[in-house]
Amino acid sequence: MSERFDFTGDELAPAYRAAVDAIEAGDLVVMPTDTVYGIAADAFKADAVQRLLDAKGRGRDMPPPVLISVVESLDALATDIPEAGRKLCQEFWPGPLTVICHAQTSLMWDLGETQGTVALRVPDHENTRELLSRTGPLAVSSANKSGSPAALDVYDAEEQLQDSVAVYLDGGAVSGGEPSTIVDITGETPHVVRLGALSLAELREIVPEITSDDDKPADTTDDASDEKPDEKPADEPTDTPVEASKVQDEKPTDPEARPAD
Repeated sequence: MSERFDFTGDELAPAYRAAVDAIEAGDLVVMPTDTVYGIAADAFKADAVQRLLDAKGRGRDMPPPVLISVVESLDALATDIPEAGRKLCQEFWPGPLTVICHAQTSLMWDLGETQGTVALRVPDHENTRELLSRTGPLAVSSANKSGSPAALDVYDAEEQLQDSVAVYLDGGAVSGGEPSTIVDITGETPHVVRLGALSLAELREIVPEITSDDDKPADTTDDASDEKPDEKPADEPTDTPVEASKVQDEKPTDPEARPAD
C-alpha cells in the first residue's frame, strides 16, 4: 500500500523519514524536481533500479540518470572529467544541466546498458536536494508510464504508477517547463546532445569551444533523405554510449531521451 506525504512547508520530518526508509528498503519514491515529478530508486541497488524500469515499462537499454545533491559529488561518481565540463557543472548546478560522463569503474551499481557512462544532474529543488543528501545518489526517471506525459503533480503520478511506488511526496504542482540541456563531457570538448532550458549561447558564455550538432552544415547530397532524424521517437532503443545517454525524463511528453529528471 502506497503512502503520500506533504513535501512542502516546515513540517517535513515525516516525509523525509518515510522516503529514506523506502529507499533503504529497495522500494520506489516519487518526488518533485525543478521540472517534473520523478520516480526514484537507490542507484546502488540493482533490484531497485530494475523495479523502477518495470514500473515505467522501460527496458535496460534506456538506463535512468542519477541525481545528486551537490556538485562536489561529481568526482565520486564520474572520472576523466575535462576542465571545460567541470566549469559547466560549477556554473549551472543546481539547475537544468545534465552531463554525460565516464562512470567510476569501481562503483558497484547496475543502471542498465550504460556502456560505461552515467548521466548526472543536481536538481534546483531545495527539499529534493535535502532528501538526496540523506539517501545518497538516486536513479531517477520521470514519474509516468513510458510513452505517457510526465506527471506535473503527485496525483497524476499516483494515477499512472499506483502501488508500484511505496512513497509519494506531494510538493504541489511543478512548472513542467523546458527539460534540462544534455551535454556529453566524455571527450575533451563538451558536446551538446540536446538543447533544453539552457541555450547554446548560455553554455558558450562559460565554455566557448562547446560544440553542437546545429553547428554542422546541412547535407545537400542525394543521400540526405536517408539521414537519421535529430531526435529518436519515444522509447526507441539507442545503440551507442552517447546515444544511450540521451534520455530525458523531464519533458512532459516524455520522449525518454535518458536524463530524467
